[in-house]
Amino acid sequence: MSLVYERTSEVPTEVGRQALIAAFLAFFVDMFDVFLPVVALAPAMSYFLPKTVAPTTETTMTFLVFAFSLIGRPLGAFIFGHYGDKTGRKRITLVATLGCTVATFLMAFLPGYKVWGVTGIILLAILRFVDGIFLGGEYTGANPLAMEYTAKHKRGMYGGLINTGYPAASVAMSIITVVLLSVMSSAGPNSPYAVWGWRIPFVAGAAFSFVLFIYYLRKVEESRAWKPTKESAYPLKQLFRGQPLRRLMIVFIVMSGIWFQSNGFLTAYPSILGKILGVGHGVITWSQLLSGIVLLFLFTLVGVISQKIGRNKVVSIFGIIGVTIAPLLYYVLVNGGYKHTAELIVLVLVLNALMVPIFGLLTSWITEMFHTSIRASGYGVGYSLAILIPSFSSFFMLDLAKLMPYKDTGIAITAFGGLLILIGGILSPDTRHVDFNDQDA
Repeated sequence: MSLVYERTSEVPTEVGRQALIAAFLAFFVDMFDVFLPVVALAPAMSYFLPKTVAPTTETTMTFLVFAFSLIGRPLGAFIFGHYGDKTGRKRITLVATLGCTVATFLMAFLPGYKVWGVTGIILLAILRFVDGIFLGGEYTGANPLAMEYTAKHKRGMYGGLINTGYPAASVAMSIITVVLLSVMSSAGPNSPYAVWGWRIPFVAGAAFSFVLFIYYLRKVEESRAWKPTKESAYPLKQLFRGQPLRRLMIVFIVMSGIWFQSNGFLTAYPSILGKILGVGHGVITWSQLLSGIVLLFLFTLVGVISQKIGRNKVVSIFGIIGVTIAPLLYYVLVNGGYKHTAELIVLVLVLNALMVPIFGLLTSWITEMFHTSIRASGYGVGYSLAILIPSFSSFFMLDLAKLMPYKDTGIAITAFGGLLILIGGILSPDTRHVDFNDQDA
């Protein structure tokens, strides 16, 4: 395999800092967009559905709208990952970002059930799928590019900083939603929030994406580590054989676990608390807001710790938590094991802190698993392909509801995710010492 590396400086140059900022913004846009149905649209889902829909069905529909974006990501990762390795990281990031902007903007103007019947929610699902394709390309280019500008001993910290775009997006979206819910009612399909209030966060998401497009176009240079080579002409062919394939499978196992936890907990608990247990949307949104603030610090901390003790060890620790402490606390949450609203919020905050910060090491860990000539493909496919099966968690929960109360089904999904993370952590090599200048990395 040809040598395609150039040396990175110990301290990021101005070009490197701009690439890191752009990767943070890309992850911010990604997570703001992907969780729009969970935070902003969940209180208004009745706008797209008939009045006779049962709470469990409405919860399932919220899942599906969320899932369609996830299902589109693997397709985007394959397409944009291939061209990211073949033609460069910057170009594909620009195309993907512009696509996200248009798709999210169109969602903000969809009519509800009274106007178009089920056509409204069908179009919402289609646009979420298209949006997911472009989102699958956005981080596929931006994150490897940023890491290729980062010194080896700083990758954990900077990878964590990039991924703080996730909690930052959660905080921003929660603030917008809290303000909107405080000034307008969300009770029923004809309420101000259900009719038009939810559209504001979608317009904001499109605006954030367009700002990223302009910043990337003007400020970010192509990766100096990447060069077109004979190997990069067919990156997917290189990815699905030998050591790259073995490493891809490890990433797939860990990411499957993370996405199962995301669907079993992050996507499930707002709807379960709101639709099944009758907790107010304001309380749920406040819990998400405070959790996001705490995660802003934990993401970088986890990245730094992984640089000290090894990414694989930290992954394994999150796996152990995911099959022990987290399911127990989740059971307490959904079974009313608290007396006051403050205790509920603390439970949500602790559960977020125990599971979500694993995202803080993903950018550094996954990019270190693959050679430069296939890094965009490896990162994009590894991160996104694992989404497919967990995307159907809402249906798994309906099946599990035949064996246990529906409100407890997310616990089983979450625990299974923790088990997969633990297995992947045990199988993973310690990648923190990988040298991007070494052709055998």
